[in-house]
Amino acid sequence: MELSPQQLSQYNGSDPSKPIYVALKGRIFDVTTGKSFYGPGGPYAMFAGKDASRALAKMTKNEQDITPSLDGLSEKEIGVLNDWEKKFEAKYPVVGRVAS
Repeated sequence: MELSPQQLSQYNGSDPSKPIYVALKGRIFDVTTGKSFYGPGGPYAMFAGKDASRALAKMTKNEQDITPSLDGLSEKEIGVLNDWEKKFEAKYPVVGRVAS
C-alpha cells in the first residue's frame, strides 16, 4: 500500500473505525495497538497520521519537527532514529510506504 502524506493524515486516530498509522523513514507502521500512546489525548498523538522521522530523531514533539526531512541531523540523531525504527519494527506491523 502506498499513501500520500494527505491520505496518511486520515489515519490519525480521530476516526475510531480506521487504524492509527505513524510513518518512520517513509515506512508506515500500524500503531493501533498503541492507541493509548498515539490515539487522541495520548502523549504521542501528534505523530499519528504523519511521518515523524525528524521529531523522533531529535526526541522532540515540536510541530515543526514532525516531518520526514532528515536534512542536517547529526550522526547521533540518526542513531536515535534507527533505534526508534528497531523498536517500531519489533512492536508494530509495516503496512505500506509514504508516496514521495
